[in-house]
Amino acid sequence: MPKDTVLWIKDFQILLDKLQQCFEKAEDFAKRLTILDKNELAEIFRDRAFIFPRQVIEDVQDHSIITLSHTSPPTPQGVASSPTHPITLSPHYPITFNSKPQLSFNKNFPMLIEHLQENSKNRIENYLFTDNTKQIERFYAIFEDLKADVNFHPIPQAIYQGFVDLDLKIACYTDHQIFDRFHRYKLRQGYGKEQALSVRLLRELQPGDYVTHIDYGVGKYSGLEKLTVNGHTQEAVRLIYKNNDLLYVGINSLHKIAKYVGKDGSDPQLSKLGSDTWKNLKAKTKKKVKDIAGELIKLYAKRKASQGHAFPPDGYLQNELEASFIYEDTPDQYTATQDVKEDMMKLYPMDRLICGDVGFGKTEIAIRAAFKAVVDGKQVAVLVPTTILALQHFKTFGDRLKEFGVDVDYVNRFRSAKEKKEIFEKLQEGKLDVIIGTHALLGKEVKFKDLGLLVIDEEQKFGVGAKEKLRNLKVNVDTLTLTATPIPRTLQFSLMAARDLSILRTAPPNRQPIQTEVRIFSEEVIKEAIMYEVNRGGQVFFVHNRVKSLPDMVVMLRKLCPDVDFAMAHGQMEADSLEKVLVEFIDKKHDVLVSTNIIETGLDIANANTIIIDHAEMFGLSDLHQLRGRVGRSNKKAFCYLFTPPLSTLTTDARKRLKTIEEFSDLGSGLYIAMRDLDIRGAGNLLGAEQSGFIADIGYETYQKILEEAIQELKENEFKDVFKEELEKEQNFVRDVQIDTDVEMLIPDAYVSSISERLALYTELDGIETEENLASFEEKLRDRFGKIPPEVRELFDGLRVRWTCRNLGFERVILKNDKLRCYFVENPQSRFYESETFKNVMDYIAKEGHKQNLSIKQSARNLIVVKDNVRSLKQARNVLNEIVQAISEEQPV
Repeated sequence: MPKDTVLWIKDFQILLDKLQQCFEKAEDFAKRLTILDKNELAEIFRDRAFIFPRQVIEDVQDHSIITLSHTSPPTPQGVASSPTHPITLSPHYPITFNSKPQLSFNKNFPMLIEHLQENSKNRIENYLFTDNTKQIERFYAIFEDLKADVNFHPIPQAIYQGFVDLDLKIACYTDHQIFDRFHRYKLRQGYGKEQALSVRLLRELQPGDYVTHIDYGVGKYSGLEKLTVNGHTQEAVRLIYKNNDLLYVGINSLHKIAKYVGKDGSDPQLSKLGSDTWKNLKAKTKKKVKDIAGELIKLYAKRKASQGHAFPPDGYLQNELEASFIYEDTPDQYTATQDVKEDMMKLYPMDRLICGDVGFGKTEIAIRAAFKAVVDGKQVAVLVPTTILALQHFKTFGDRLKEFGVDVDYVNRFRSAKEKKEIFEKLQEGKLDVIIGTHALLGKEVKFKDLGLLVIDEEQKFGVGAKEKLRNLKVNVDTLTLTATPIPRTLQFSLMAARDLSILRTAPPNRQPIQTEVRIFSEEVIKEAIMYEVNRGGQVFFVHNRVKSLPDMVVMLRKLCPDVDFAMAHGQMEADSLEKVLVEFIDKKHDVLVSTNIIETGLDIANANTIIIDHAEMFGLSDLHQLRGRVGRSNKKAFCYLFTPPLSTLTTDARKRLKTIEEFSDLGSGLYIAMRDLDIRGAGNLLGAEQSGFIADIGYETYQKILEEAIQELKENEFKDVFKEELEKEQNFVRDVQIDTDVEMLIPDAYVSSISERLALYTELDGIETEENLASFEEKLRDRFGKIPPEVRELFDGLRVRWTCRNLGFERVILKNDKLRCYFVENPQSRFYESETFKNVMDYIAKEGHKQNLSIKQSARNLIVVKDNVRSLKQARNVLNEIVQAISEEQPV
């Protein structure tokens, strides 16, 4: 039975009985058709008039809405989660339901409570339907805060609309009608953008491409090669080093190699196998990284030691605000919200960075944090880089918080001196809860009665002077910074040491990629693009970044499209005029806004779904990405046209920028764009000149791996007191497990013939971290290539062995000649040897080892667990799982 639908069996049974009678008549009729041969009879039975009742049931199973009607009704509006269309059944007599629809409570909880209590009095059972367990918790919290005695059954499934059935004495209410929000979208869980990035880079590997191996240095990729180990076939990646030395990288170690990304156009030097040059370069890089990261960690430690304000846990109002958001949170958005609120409840000041692509829901997180501060009697300052963004945030914050009695205002150059003075007075007296503004907020005349939270949007766009004033403001105040400029992983790790970081990778539901096209300037294309958008009821941005010739552009556009309403905006206009134009465009009074790049940050207009950028070659990559992000903020298909002179007249860098922005139009592709930007410009201006040399030598991806190692080492050694809580929670003693085996594990040629496809699959498999994702990968493989061969199953078991070893503290596993050897962490100073996990493993082997044929051996550098007669990785996995199971009673691993 479909989960979204309640079918009353007694009525449906009548329908089935009727169908059975029809079928019996049809069968009787068919028997009399003896003059027809078998083929002709079969043709008759293909008609839908001759159908078994079980087939009716099979038909309706796949539909989430079943309508009983004499005519086919239109598809209901707003059904976001239904994968299939509704199905209509037309019975020959009416079926009467004694029911009434659910009231739209529209967040009126006293009214909802009254109805639920009234139902209970009338012996009607209450059921609240939601497919989000968080919503069930919200219901309980709201009823508890309002001290309401309510009886209801929570059902963790979604239904399209609520109803009350007076015959069956049941009331089925749905959360999205109670909270007045859109029905939940199902979000496909896949790889994060970072994993997808490495998969993509390795998928594109061609023989001759430079790659970096974390342990051996820069080499050339030379394809896949079959190797025979103790009579069993395996596949490995072949790398060529200096003097044509060869290195074979097993498919269990693909995460150790990365495509070389350094300074564009310059080939790196190949490393020499067996020399110390690479080892020394790595050590030098790590030392430099530690110097920089150490300074950042000192800042972090200072912040943790300072006294801040600990906000109380969420109350009824916070739950109501979050539930009133008209979209379902993306998984990343939910996690980031929880992280921010947890930070606010700590005794030391928060300093969290929310990094997410344009339109991924950063503002909503800031609104929730601001409301939490206001509820506890604190004031909130929201600092933005542009006049337009201040206006946009004022509208967004105001709309979300007006029902809760929060006073929101803004200051920018649109406000007169008199208005600003009044606003600052209210701020000092505590009569204003949330103030939004540009750098004017940093002036000496701005004084707060009790500032509790500072939200900074796009901090990198503020000047040095403004940042200095910010530091003074931030001393003991919780700070939340939002950025749409994607931070490549290199910086993420360095930032993690000084700042807490949340990354929003999941696109909001129902968003579509923006179709991006690079074109030579053409009046015909411009006219076509504008008319298409206007005719479907949308609006257009036309960006021309020269104030002098902007009026001429408007004249030309009016000639092209005389029936379209154009407006003009640029930064040199009078404040009142500019504000008037922008507000009118937001209110849909103009079809096309012709402007300079002042719209780059701030304008969030769901109805604008086409942007035309003139002279796109003049813009930087991140500017183009930001401008493109002004459209595509609804479920409509959006378009971005980049007009340039003929490509042959452009510089190499400009051509590359345009190619990149056109190529990466997927949702959340900001990370790819930042990577490519790094490739085009070289990494110098991203990380400072001294770092740029290292990246040129070792490649971007490997630099980032070394950076990650360095940060982790600093946390575990020099700064272990600062990160004590985090390290206790993490229990992450082993970062990488090396598996060396003679078991036959590979993707056979007969199963997947393409070498590049096999490499891509190996790489994807190597990055999988959960059983759920592995099951999904297996299903995809079976769907594309057929039944999974035993050699591929061994690959899966190798991956599972890696996961278990990581948890048990084994850095290396050797399974050869039917003998299993598991090597504990090599570093004798590791925290692992003080952990409960190590103690419990040793206790288990001491007590049970002789029964299980397990023994401990000591080599010069390692403690080793040994077991004989292990013939496959599956058996190895079972051995390790037995250890996990035995010690989990003592200490969960």
